[in-house]
Amino acid sequence: MSNTEKLKNLLQNQVLPDIDDAIDEIYTEIDAKKEADESLKDELNEYQELKKELKEIIDDINSGDIEEDEAKEILDDILDAMQG
Repeated sequence: MSNTEKLKNLLQNQVLPDIDDAIDEIYTEIDAKKEADESLKDELNEYQELKKELKEIIDDINSGDIEEDEAKEILDDILDAMQG
């Protein structure tokens, strides 16, 4: 399996679902409090921006705009972040 395929699979099958879960948890917390404090808004915005960026990476993979070496770097960075 190529690095671009590994990256795409990791993003689609693990990272994006984890981000969606985190976003859902924030919305649940906001709903429970009936308001969103500034820190929750910031956290939500960060997750939404990250989700957007990761979807753009998937789009780039699908269109062939990411080289194998770039995909490997991104993949390594994500795996490092997941372990740390």
